[in-house]
Amino acid sequence: MTTSQPRTACTSTTAHTPTTPRTSTARASTTVRASTAGRAARLLAATAVLGGLLVGTAGPALAAAPERTALRTTAQEAAPATVSVTGSGRAAAAPDLAILSVGVEATRKTAKEAMAAQSTAAKALLEVLHKEGIADRDIRTDSLSLSPVYTQNTQGESKVTGYQAGQSFSVKVRDLDRTGQVIGAVNDATGDAGRINGVVFDVADPSALRVKAREAAFQDAYEKASQHARLSGHRLGRLVSLSEGDSVRPGQGAVPSMPADEPGVPLAPGEIEEQVTVSAVFELI
Repeated sequence: MTTSQPRTACTSTTAHTPTTPRTSTARASTTVRASTAGRAARLLAATAVLGGLLVGTAGPALAAAPERTALRTTAQEAAPATVSVTGSGRAAAAPDLAILSVGVEATRKTAKEAMAAQSTAAKALLEVLHKEGIADRDIRTDSLSLSPVYTQNTQGESKVTGYQAGQSFSVKVRDLDRTGQVIGAVNDATGDAGRINGVVFDVADPSALRVKAREAAFQDAYEKASQHARLSGHRLGRLVSLSEGDSVRPGQGAVPSMPADEPGVPLAPGEIEEQVTVSAVFELI
């Protein structure tokens, strides 16, 4: 009697061969590819959005450039026309001040002797000025000099034969009626050493005279600008700029190198004039 052995025991081992590792690797590879593709898609989307923003920003900027150019051109075209004029004004008044230029001069064989003689004459001049009522503040030394005196001999050679010393003063006489008297007194006190170099008449305070001249100068400039506006078919607008030049006082009554041979010297003070110039720019509307 024959018995058969069961076969199932040997086949059960091969039926359950594990396949899990290969399947997991495939799934992991698929997941990586999907993640990479997602990041690439998101990167492309972000790039597209950024590019759109850049294009959107550049568009208005490019569109605004011609507009700014147009605004500048319009502003230049809209600048108002202007007219530039120069005005001059004068004002005159009688002088109330005389300024004397007086001095002393002495020539001696030596420098020491010349300076001593000059000093003696200068002291006499100052004393007589004080006697005539001239205050110290109105007397000023303008110059003091000492120089050799040369003499040329028959052979053409120059030789020092002496020295000349001198001093000049500026003296203000505030009482015009006494100007001639002061000059005569100086001449008497200094003798041959005295020098009367000149006299100038002026006003002690020229500010009031300058104000009047400035007003006349501005009025002259305004009238000129108004005339230009009418001639060009415009109306005069606002004042854009205004500048003033140096004021001058021509013809102050100088009498250079006037001799004073008599105690009372007749003088003619005349009139003091102040001149002012201004430059003005007005708009034309």
